[in-house]
Amino acid sequence: MNYRTLGKTGYKISEVSYGSWAIGGTWGDVDDKTSLLALETAIDQGINFFDTADVYGDGRSEKLLSKLSKSVKDKIYIATKAGRRLNPHNTEGYNKANLEAFIDRSLKNLDMDCIDLLQLHCPPTEVFYNEEVFSALDDFKKAGKIAHYGVSVEKVSEAIKSLDYDNVASIQIIYNMFRHKPHDELFQLTKEKNVGMICRVPLASGLLTGKMSSNTAFAKDDHRFFNRNGESFDKGETFSGVDYKLGLQAVEALKQIKPHNMTMAQFALKWILMNQDISCVIPGGKTKEQVQDNASSSDLPTLSKEIMSEVVSIYDQYIRESVHPLW
Repeated sequence: MNYRTLGKTGYKISEVSYGSWAIGGTWGDVDDKTSLLALETAIDQGINFFDTADVYGDGRSEKLLSKLSKSVKDKIYIATKAGRRLNPHNTEGYNKANLEAFIDRSLKNLDMDCIDLLQLHCPPTEVFYNEEVFSALDDFKKAGKIAHYGVSVEKVSEAIKSLDYDNVASIQIIYNMFRHKPHDELFQLTKEKNVGMICRVPLASGLLTGKMSSNTAFAKDDHRFFNRNGESFDKGETFSGVDYKLGLQAVEALKQIKPHNMTMAQFALKWILMNQDISCVIPGGKTKEQVQDNASSSDLPTLSKEIMSEVVSIYDQYIRESVHPLW
């Protein structure tokens, strides 16, 4: 496992880290015993950074990470998120009182005195223009409830706006073979500001594993069933906003250029890791086998310039027109 620095936090984190949405819920069946085994496997693979949120299983994944942190000797970093518990999820709800209540709840779930990294959880765009929100985060940092804070965003424009606040330590955004805009417009800016880049949805909700087909069925409690058009939250979080059938066509094209020594998932992760401006990628892993497959992408050979260029060509042919302008 290779390690990179998470921006101004100074944390040395595994370039392949762990996203815990899937072990919380809305990804079909999952049980805590299997999830804990996946988390323990992540530790064995050298992963030391775990991303979660208070709404993943209503705190379920935070509590699982609390169990993990108690069972390991070395320091692991846990980043959680706040804001999506608001109902309605609106700009007004992002106030100091609500945020403090969310932070206190996460501290209890995680059984921590201080959260390593607290991220606003894809708030409405207007929140990024509200200085009082970021002033409140500064206060929570001074009070010792959070060590650092960052933002999780839907749009590149929101990420760019967040850079106006000096203490924003990290940005989490969707970046993968089906989402190229962050590379084009954001990464150079975050590099200049020493802001860490956490890349989520790296496998496009599993599309980029190459294991799905037109006959794949998803459980009714799986967001890949109920959120394809953004019925419950931003549709970009499901298959990266790509039309499912179109995505399958693009995956078939990607399979034709995939190196023989990689799985499709490893190919997709390695493509992201080729960019040195990112800090880490956070694929989920419901099983130990998935975690092992993901983690091993760190040590695989680099991709050739020709393959990197061909990925862009496939993006241009299948994806760019319908996705690039939206986020």
